[in-house]
Amino acid sequence: MAASSMKDIKLRIKSVESTMQITKAMELVASSKLRRAKARAEATRPYFTTLHATLTDIAYGNTEFSSPFVQQREVKKTCYIMIAGDRGMAGGYNANMVRAVTAHMGKKNICVLPIGKKAVEYCQHHGLELVTENYATAEDVSLGDCFSIARMLCEMFRRGEFDELYVGYTNFVSMLTQQPAVLKMLPIRYERAEAKNTAEGLTLYEPSSEAVYDAIVPEYVGGLLWGAMAESVASEQGARRTAMDAASKNAGEMIEDLSLKYNRARQGAITQEITEIVAGAEA
Repeated sequence: MAASSMKDIKLRIKSVESTMQITKAMELVASSKLRRAKARAEATRPYFTTLHATLTDIAYGNTEFSSPFVQQREVKKTCYIMIAGDRGMAGGYNANMVRAVTAHMGKKNICVLPIGKKAVEYCQHHGLELVTENYATAEDVSLGDCFSIARMLCEMFRRGEFDELYVGYTNFVSMLTQQPAVLKMLPIRYERAEAKNTAEGLTLYEPSSEAVYDAIVPEYVGGLLWGAMAESVASEQGARRTAMDAASKNAGEMIEDLSLKYNRARQGAITQEITEIVAGAEA
């Protein structure tokens, strides 16, 4: 009976050790990817910050400025870009992002452009209207893809196919903290102001400030989307690294506990054998 118990414990220890090797390997891979993703996220931030400043200068420097991308209209339909991961084992990364976007959607009439396998699976499972499924693998989405998505969505917005555009993604705060967020992309918030009494306020745009503005907006939306992608990828790797680190520690604790049980069972078996030998000798 004791031998059978010892064998079971030994098999269990080997199983946990194998799992621990996998979680350690995944932690190392996530750490390697996280360094690159973090650097990319930090490098993208100045790009759309500069674009936003340019759009603001154009809008505020023209008293008669008007663009379809800043007009507030009755919201009949809202479009969401949902950025999730391609795989699980990343703690609450995917669940938290989906929960945040779902809460923001409420009971609106919506359509969704999912990025990442988990986002596509969620939308399909809940029967949501999809703009496209061409970006089902988040790792394969490039900078060019982000600008293609932006141009497509901006054109749909101009045609009136939806009246608002949001992106749901995850902000990378630190290695241990990732915050899901929903950012409004269109229409761009704009409050009419008087022309600046500066050289910027006197800048002339050809063929017109509206035409230049409308040409820059898809680039701005693409920059925002690329920044959201970079933040989300860094967040996913950070969450996976943290989850795998916790799993490795738990596996280590299980191995220690099982080893203690194995040693106790082994000691019990030895003690029983000695007792049986002594009893036989006395008989």
